[in-house]
Order: sequence, then structure tokens, then C-alpha cells
Amino acid sequence: MQVKKQLTLRAGTFLILFLFTSDKANTEFIIKSVNLFIQPRNEVQRGTNVSLICQAEVSQSPGSNPNYEYIFYKDYEMLLTEKTTATHWFYSIPDARVFHSGKYECAVVIGHQNKKSGSTDLTVKGLLTPVLSVDQQRLKEGDNVTAVCTAEGEMGSLMFSFRDGPVELYRKSTNTQKVEQKLAFEHKRMRTVNMFCYYSISLGSKIEISNNSNVIDIDIQELGITPEINVMPSANVIEGDLLTFSCNVDMTYQKNSELRISLVHGHTTLGLNMGQKTYNMSAKANDSGQYECIASLGAIHKSSSVNITVNQLFSVPALSIHPPEVFEGEHFDITCHTDIIASVRIQREDIKYFIYKEKTLVISNYRYSNTARNVTNGKYMCVAKANGIIKESSNVLFRAKVLVSQPEIRVDAPPVIVDKHFWIHCHSQNGSLPIIYTLKRNNITVNRTEVSNPHEKARFIAMISAPSDISSYFCEAENNGKISVKMSQRLNETVIVPVGKPLFTVIPIPGNIEEGEDVTLICGIPKGSPPINFSFYGNSHTPINTTTVQSNSSSFVLSAVSRQKSGNYYCEAFNLANKLSKSDIISIEVSLAKWKKILTVAFCLLILALVVIFIVLRYKAKRGRETYNPPASQAAHMPDLMPAFPKSDDFLIHESHYSGFSVGVNNKESVWSEKPPDISDEGILQLPNEGDVEYTEVVHSQPLDPTRIPLRKGTDTVYSELQTQGSPDHINHACWNMLNSTMIFLHQWTSSSQTSPFGILPLPYQSLPSVRNTHSSSKTLISHVFNFV
Repeated sequence: MQVKKQLTLRAGTFLILFLFTSDKANTEFIIKSVNLFIQPRNEVQRGTNVSLICQAEVSQSPGSNPNYEYIFYKDYEMLLTEKTTATHWFYSIPDARVFHSGKYECAVVIGHQNKKSGSTDLTVKGLLTPVLSVDQQRLKEGDNVTAVCTAEGEMGSLMFSFRDGPVELYRKSTNTQKVEQKLAFEHKRMRTVNMFCYYSISLGSKIEISNNSNVIDIDIQELGITPEINVMPSANVIEGDLLTFSCNVDMTYQKNSELRISLVHGHTTLGLNMGQKTYNMSAKANDSGQYECIASLGAIHKSSSVNITVNQLFSVPALSIHPPEVFEGEHFDITCHTDIIASVRIQREDIKYFIYKEKTLVISNYRYSNTARNVTNGKYMCVAKANGIIKESSNVLFRAKVLVSQPEIRVDAPPVIVDKHFWIHCHSQNGSLPIIYTLKRNNITVNRTEVSNPHEKARFIAMISAPSDISSYFCEAENNGKISVKMSQRLNETVIVPVGKPLFTVIPIPGNIEEGEDVTLICGIPKGSPPINFSFYGNSHTPINTTTVQSNSSSFVLSAVSRQKSGNYYCEAFNLANKLSKSDIISIEVSLAKWKKILTVAFCLLILALVVIFIVLRYKAKRGRETYNPPASQAAHMPDLMPAFPKSDDFLIHESHYSGFSVGVNNKESVWSEKPPDISDEGILQLPNEGDVEYTEVVHSQPLDPTRIPLRKGTDTVYSELQTQGSPDHINHACWNMLNSTMIFLHQWTSSSQTSPFGILPLPYQSLPSVRNTHSSSKTLISHVFNFV
């Protein structure tokens, strides 16, 4: 067991040393170059011994001896591989042939290193001249000769050719040095064949051709089996004559069982074994031509021929129809005749004629007459017979022309739209072409056209300006002159009148529409063919209703309208004419409802009544105080009883003693006037322990604004402005105007009285202009009241 372990250890050590040594050896050399040399030279003649030397230049460590592997290539294909320790190696080509020409290379492999030389061309000149031999040089026509062409010593793929002068007899490719082939010669006369051969070899893109071989003359003797043809009575005969053919050959071969003699006309074999019999036939016109007698022995064929001419006994009959064009109901004639006859054989009376329709006999005569109609249409032919010869004419188609039927008139794409072009079609169901169609309007020709093609249609363009114009059109058709004219019915098609401009109506009148009322929108058109499509539009061109009706108007009801329905309204209309028409725009304004107006009036009148009552009460209270005149002893205490007026930019306040006259301040007339004469100092309220009374005078710094009304607040006089602008609507505006006029009227009226309701002091009498102002204010008030109501 221990011995086995030692052996295993020694073997592993040896393997490691071997691998280490091998790797070290691979690193001890370098292949620097590889060269290929050709000896004696690169271009040599056939038969020269050629050597290819592959030499490697290798750098190696001293004492190393690497193994070389040499590989030789020809035309990039490997020829030889050899392993050696020599630094060069030979590849020998003894007795070089053209086959050895090509590109050569070599490669050297040492371990894992590999290096290849450059390519070197070797050219071998000269091909061996081939030798031709045959087994016999004299033979009969049809015999075979064995020919052999040899190129001794040549190598490679060779192409051999056998020729007789310029004529190639045989060709074959082989890898051997010779070709053997049996050749047969077929000639119609005795002659000599000058046979030779040659070969060629392909060298890549080039082909090398050898010289021609020796020439061998081969004599060929013709077979005497050419037949002789005889025709009785002659080669020029007339239809109906009897022809007899015979074929004869040399008696030497006549009894040969392999001999075959045939009579042939064109591609048709008429008779076989003609060496022992004759061939008889009745001549016909189409039997003219070449006739041959052919004798066959093995692969040899000999023939002789004769041309036969067969003259017509009578020409092929011709069928004709008169007149060439016949309409139904007209008379026509069919005749059959022949132009040529052999008068030496027959007369015209000897020919019998037969006329057929669709292969059915119509009459045994050369003429046939009838009246054209549908049953007479068909294919006609005639047959002529004489002396057993039968000839047929070609078929002639007879078809009676059909008179044109009443045309139909219609519109290409109905309906017809007024003032727009449209196409009219005119067509007859029956009638032979060509047909002439005429479009008329009220018996006046509009246009004409001729139809010659079954797929062609008669079309006319037209236009009408009123629906009644459609029936004025009709068309005529003819195909056989004026006698065949047929008139259509008058055109009857649906006519569409485009819609006119719509008339848009609103009920009630747009200025009298109140909230909660129903508003009817009506859209009508002055013209247009139903059905009519009506569309109603509101604010921002928003469609509110679309409907299609059979009348020329349509309506739509806006129920219980609100003020938000105010705006611009219009309508549109169109029909099958696809012409959209738009109405004018109407503006609708929705006002307040009546109950809202009444409520507003009542509210305004209530306010007015309250104001009037308030002013009257105040007026009475002030008038009572103004009649009180305190004594001089109490007058001094009056300022303590009277509150001071507030000062402002609108008023100037001055203190003065009552003098009984008007006081002017800043050139302004005081609102206080001379006291009335009917008021005495004694009638004024006397206050005890009071001195003289001082009065405060209030003067306007500006002219009185009619919109400002003095009001009492305690003992102060203030003014409040009534606004009349920005009212919600004309109702509110009228209410404000009425209130304003009332306040102005009361102010001016009270100003014309003896005492003012707006103060505590007596007022002087007013002049006549003040009365006129009061009268004017009353008229203004009455006017505003009526406007409001």
C-alpha cells in the first residue's frame, strides 16, 4: 500500500515537471517569418520536376529543439501536412502538368504559434496532344462507329470533344485520361466524315485547350431506300376527281421486313405499308398541298414528295342580306350565290342551294324573303351542292333593328330646387342604337345628344325659376329619322322652393309685456316648400326651440315670463333646399307685474298722506305759537325760552331787533317779512317778568333748492334732500318725482301764507311772484301724479 502511494507521488511529480518544461519550451522560441520558394522557377514546361520549399525563420534558446509542423496549400485548399524538427521542408511535383498550375502557400505551426507564408503562383505550360482512334473507317448509313480520344498522362478534370470539321459530334467531361463513345451518322448521300478530338482543362478563371488530335476519315455509304411517289391522273385536278397515290423503293430493300413506307399530307398520315398498296381519294379544294412518301429503316428515314393542286369545281357560296339595316316591320331578302365555277365540269344550273337559319332548313333555294320581326332574327347560312361537292357559306347574323320606344324622363337627383341647376335623364327601354335624344321646353329645343354606347346615358342640365316650370320639360327620341320620333311625358318631379326671409312677430307688443304674462313668438316665411324647420333663439344666440312643420309658420310660447327673459330674440328657417334664412332681431323688455305697480303706488300714496298730515299738524301747531306776542317785559326772557339755530355753511345767523320791516343780509332778502296788519302786539302772548323779546333771523346763503324741504326737528330747522336718481324703474322714478313735487308745492304754498309752518315767527305777506310760483308748483305736482298713475 505504501509502495503504491510512492509511485503515485512520483508520477505526479513527473507530470508537474513535464508541464513546467513544456510551458518553458513554448516560451523559448519565436516564429519570425515563413517563406515559400518554387524550384527551379515559377513558370515551367510540362514534364518538369518542381519542388516547393517552405522555410521558417525561428528565434530559439540555445539547446532547444522544437517540433515543426509544415502545411502546404494549393488554391487555398490543403495539400500536405508534415511534422519534423527540420527548419524547412519540401513538397515535390514530379513530371508537372498543366493541372498543377495555381496559387501555393505554406504554414508553420510550433506549439501554439502559427504563421503562414505569402502566396506564390506556379504556371505549367503545354498540354499533351490527344490521340484519336476508331474501330472502323467504312460503314453504311445508320451504322455506329466507336471512337476513343486519349490524353496520356494528363491529370485533373478534362473536357473531351469529338468533331466533324465545324460540327460537334459529342462532348463529355471526365477525370480520366480518355473517353470512348459510339457515334452514329445519318446522311442522305454517300460522303466522308473527317473526325478529330481535343480536350480542355479549367484553371480557375482560365481554360487551357489542347491541340487537335490526329484526323481520321470515315466513309459512309448511303442506303438506297429513297421512295418514288406517283400520282394518277395528274398533280393538277379539279374538285371531285379521283386521286391515286403509290410509293416504290429499290427492290433490294423492298423485301426487308424492317422497312416501313408511309404516305403523309402535312401532319396527317394517310396510309401505311405503301410499298404493297396504293391510296385513293376524291379531291377537294382543301386537299391542295405537298404529299410525301417516307421510307424508314431503323433510324434512317428517306422521303420524296409531290405538290398537288386541286382546282375548285365552284367557289364557296356567299350569303348576303338586303338591305343591310332593317327595322322591324320592313321587308328583307337573303340570297346565296357562287362567283366561280369550273365550266368544263358543270354549269350554274347544276348547283343546288339551301338556306338555313340556326342549322334549320328555311328554303331549298338561293333566295329567301320575309318581313323583319323578332322571330326572324338569328344566324343564317347557305349550302351549295354539285357533283358530290358540298360547300357551306359562313354564318351571317341577322337582327332587325328595333324602333325606339317612348322615352322616360326623370331628374337625376330629386328633388328639384328652384333657381338651382339640375340634371334631366332621358332614356328609352327599347330601341336599336344609335338613338338621338332631344330635350324640349314648351316645344322649344333646349339641347340634343346621340347615344351610341349601351352604357351611355342622355343627360341635360336645366334650371327653373318657379315650381310650375318643371312640367314645361319633355324629351323626344328617334333612331330612324322623323318617322320614328317618340315623345315622353312631361317632367313631373317634386320641386322645393327655398325659404324666404322669416318675419318674426312677438305677441303682445314688446313694449307692453309684464312679468307673469305668456309671450308668443311667431316665425313666418313668405315662401318655401314644406316641411319647414323653424328655430327660435334668445339671448347669446341660445336656441330655445326647434320644430319641423308642414306650414309656412310656427310659434312658440314663453310661459309666465320673468324680467330675466328680457333680451334680443330672432328665428331661423330652412327646408330641403338647405338654405338657412334668418329673421330680424326683436328686443323684448319685461316690466313689473300690475300687482307690483299697484303695491308701489299704494305705498307711495301712503307715504304722501303721512307727509301731508305731518306737515298740516306741524303747520297748525306753529301757527298757534306765532299768534302769541309777549310783552316787552317778557321779551327779554325769550332767548332763554328759544333754542339757538345750528350754524352751518348753508345759513347765515344774525341777531337783530324786530323792526317790522324786511331785513337784508349779504344782499339776500330775509325769510322774515313785515308782520301782517291784523296781528297786534296785544294779541301776542305775554310772559311775566320778561323784558323785550329778541328775535333770531335766519337768512339763506344760497337760492332755495327746490329739492330741499325745511323740516322741524325740535326747535331746529333742518333740510333733507329727496333723491330721485337711481330708482329701480320708471314706476319708482315717477313715485319719487311725485313726492318731490308735493314737498315743493307745500313749501311754496305755506310760504305764501301769513305764517310759516317751518318756523315760530309770523311771515310777512308775499308778493305776486310768490303766488305765481305756488301755482306753478301745483301744476308740476298734478303732472307727476298723472304720470305716475
